[in-house]
Amino acid sequence: MDDDRTTLAVQHYLEELAQLEGDAPVDPIVRELIARSAIRLQLLSGSLLSRSYPRLMSPPLNLQTEELLSAVVNRLLRALTEVRPKTVRQFFALANKHIRWELNDLARQLDGQSAAIELQEGLVASPESSGSQLSSNAQRIFQAIEELPEAERETFSLVRVQGMSHVEVAELVGVSTKTIQRRLNRSLMLLSTKLSDLDPMTPSSHEV
Repeated sequence: MDDDRTTLAVQHYLEELAQLEGDAPVDPIVRELIARSAIRLQLLSGSLLSRSYPRLMSPPLNLQTEELLSAVVNRLLRALTEVRPKTVRQFFALANKHIRWELNDLARQLDGQSAAIELQEGLVASPESSGSQLSSNAQRIFQAIEELPEAERETFSLVRVQGMSHVEVAELVGVSTKTIQRRLNRSLMLLSTKLSDLDPMTPSSHEV
């Protein structure tokens, strides 16, 4: 089967990468590796986009799988100059991570353009409206989110910005729901500390 041949080819290129020493050029092997795995990368990109980020496929972004794949390939070209996956599973786990990061970045950019972010459960007061421009409070909130540790930033973005459930995020990221809850709690704690001068909201009666 072609899928089996792809797996063998990817493993071969990974072994070639592992054998490189010193300043030996990695670019030719990396490009061959990505080219051989392109179909799987496209399927993975399309699946994550349509399943977990469908709003990015609508106006104004109208993101297509091919556009996402192009951005992910560029990320992998950079990442594989430093990271050397040893197995096919590790390689596609790396690819999956960079697909999620690219989608998260695009989602944050979209939210920033529309000033559409909502911190729930009384983390901070709603930023004042300022027309098409982000208010100073909103800018601080976005900056604080960007400065979260990688795992906490991703979890916060997926749960609070993308609106995914803990179970969905756990499945997407490949960890337990308890780990997602732990990361989310830590992100909220870090944001609350950093934005402590903003008055907290009193939870409304419809919140649970």
